[in-house]
Amino acid sequence: MSRVYDCSVDSQLLTGMRLARQAIGHGELVVVPTDTVYGVAADAFDAKAVARLLDAKGRTRSQPPPVLVPGVTTLEALVAEFPDVVRDLVTEFWPGGLTIVMQAQPSLSWDLGETAGTVALRMPANPLALELLEETGPLAVSSANLTGQPAATTAAEAEAMLGESVSVYLDGGPSGDSGASTIIDATQLALPDGKITILRNGAVSGEELRRVLGTTLAGGGWPDDS
Repeated sequence: MSRVYDCSVDSQLLTGMRLARQAIGHGELVVVPTDTVYGVAADAFDAKAVARLLDAKGRTRSQPPPVLVPGVTTLEALVAEFPDVVRDLVTEFWPGGLTIVMQAQPSLSWDLGETAGTVALRMPANPLALELLEETGPLAVSSANLTGQPAATTAAEAEAMLGESVSVYLDGGPSGDSGASTIIDATQLALPDGKITILRNGAVSGEELRRVLGTTLAGGGWPDDS
């Protein structure tokens, strides 16, 4: 039976976080609040757990999940290169609602799906999510909803859609009102005159990105990750 823990109650917070850590360690799924919407999480280095995440959402390997990290040090370990312009972005917008697609470190032994050697990374501005990440390491996390349905903004909404496919639901109250994260593609920066492209508009506006990136930001925009 799925379990929902009200993290505003100290006893439930302690129990919920302990069981969430255990669930991740056993290759199970956990729903966690973030600063954008609720996410469903799995150990990023457990291929079977990532497959469970995709199955729970009704997705295929052609839609790999982003990876949440507890900080910049972890990002550096997961990517092939860390350009100065990306460092400027994470200094300005992390923790927060900006997901950055980069070339993954080729030595990593993980399988997130059909990524073409890339990984989408974000550091969330939510203390519960960050505490869990500090203890588990990088988590594959996608919005806690069935594909095609609105992203969950409460634990109850997530449970109504994902049900028994998730072992632990951490209820941190309503998620932030910023909506889903903005997703940008920084994989072309290694090329001459390479640009950063917006793949999905979200919590961080194009104007805010332009303020940091200047002419390094190209145009773009794709449908959201629901």
